[in-house]
Amino acid sequence: MASTADFKNGLCINFNGKPCSIVWFQHVKPGKGGAFVKVKMRNLESGRILENTFTAGEKIDLVSIERRPYQFLYKDDSNFHFMHNETFEQISLLPEMVNNPDLMKAGQYVEMMFNADEDRVLTCEMPPFVELEVTYTEPGLKGDTASSSALKPATLETGAEIKVPLFIEQGEIIKVDTRTREYYERVKS
Repeated sequence: MASTADFKNGLCINFNGKPCSIVWFQHVKPGKGGAFVKVKMRNLESGRILENTFTAGEKIDLVSIERRPYQFLYKDDSNFHFMHNETFEQISLLPEMVNNPDLMKAGQYVEMMFNADEDRVLTCEMPPFVELEVTYTEPGLKGDTASSSALKPATLETGAEIKVPLFIEQGEIIKVDTRTREYYERVKS
């Protein structure tokens, strides 16, 4: 059992029966009335951002969370299959539990958050950036645009489609931001 005095970013608490991670908090001491704590937290099961106000000193339940390294093996008709990097234990997850599954290729390392008390997977997070090959894109012609930020569609080796700058050509390796699904940079070979 903890209290609102123990709040810090990243702390995992039980809120309305769901595990949540504190993203932002602010302790407020108004001139009149009691102190309170405004909190923004991410529901670890759904990913939604929730806001709540706690009375200062209110008791809260902590949730024990473990982060474990896994490697993506393959996808079948209904699930994604992963292997723990140290124990070689294999698990399978439904597609909705994986962030941006179409940016993941075989051998990709991910980090899974587990509710340690129930030994249950909460989320599967990819690294912030992945390197993927462009398998198809139209050639960009010089003079096609008046601005320097023109983008064209590109298909990646995993089948995902994103927008890339005009100078990117088929066969090039690019770095993609998995949080925004945007082109980040070209990988130098």
